[in-house]
Amino acid sequence: MIVLRQKEMNKMLTAIAGIVFAAVVMGQITAGWFSGQYTRFIILVLTLLPGITILIIVHVHFRKQLLEVEQSIKTINSFIDGNSEARLEDDSEGSFSKLYHTVNRMATVLEAQAARQKNTKDFLKDTISDISHQLKTPLAALNMYTEIIQDNPEDSSTVKNFMVKTQRELDRMEMLIQNLLKITRLDAGAVIMNKKIENVSELMNEIKQRFETRTIREEKLMTLSGDTSQNLLCDQDWILEAVSNIVKNALDHTKAGDEIHICWKQLPAVKQIIIEDNGSGIHSDDIHHVFKRFYRSRFSKDSQGVGLGLPLAKSIVDAHEGDILVESELGKGCKFTLSFLNLT
Repeated sequence: MIVLRQKEMNKMLTAIAGIVFAAVVMGQITAGWFSGQYTRFIILVLTLLPGITILIIVHVHFRKQLLEVEQSIKTINSFIDGNSEARLEDDSEGSFSKLYHTVNRMATVLEAQAARQKNTKDFLKDTISDISHQLKTPLAALNMYTEIIQDNPEDSSTVKNFMVKTQRELDRMEMLIQNLLKITRLDAGAVIMNKKIENVSELMNEIKQRFETRTIREEKLMTLSGDTSQNLLCDQDWILEAVSNIVKNALDHTKAGDEIHICWKQLPAVKQIIIEDNGSGIHSDDIHHVFKRFYRSRFSKDSQGVGLGLPLAKSIVDAHEGDILVESELGKGCKFTLSFLNLT
């Protein structure tokens, strides 16, 4: 059903009314000039003339609208065939204009959804490629260790040695998969943060206890400082995960005698947790890539990391609507600053 625009409808009705009025006036005038059959003939002509004129006007009008509808159908089909920039053009007012704007809005929404789906597909493709690449090394190592054990089943020392190495590779693979699943869930919005008011001092002491055995074994020092009454609105488990990953990164890149210092402070607008070390630092070429998944610096001496700890920490901070900043100088250590809105 074709819907007339309001302005065009008004113009057409005005024109029809004018024609009918003119025909009536002319009929009245001519009726006084002629009589008999001439009068009837003239009246008949003047009666038919408005009808014919109206039919012509309506035909032209609907023909114009039909052409517009056909052009609109071509534009919509063009969009369906893949031309995401195809839009219906109409500067007038009325029902058609509303329809065109609605269709254009729908096209914009569909284009945005298609873009998101493409980004998702690209992300999954890249992720699967990264996983495959990351698993090749531990799988190859496991295969080699298994062959060595099979070739020396009676040599208990060799079996024990390579069993330890096998367990290490399995742990590495487990960490890789777990961290990747966590990041994927966070990025997909599948994680609901159970935010509560937590005491920052208690959280950081929990971190210190988690790494106490390792710091003692590696002869490193971990210190804490900050207001013991400071609170933070957060999901305790996820914040502990984020800070733990940054601390682990610090331990991985420090040597015996080095220090990892964790402090927290409250500013007018934000609350901050700062993890700082005096270890090897980050090269200037790598500073902008540390939060990229699976990124490994060519300057790194860490052969065991999988490059997911820092990206996971950033995803967690992002999920808390916070911000994470890294500062570093090669050979002098790193400083990670986690900032959260002051909501408590």
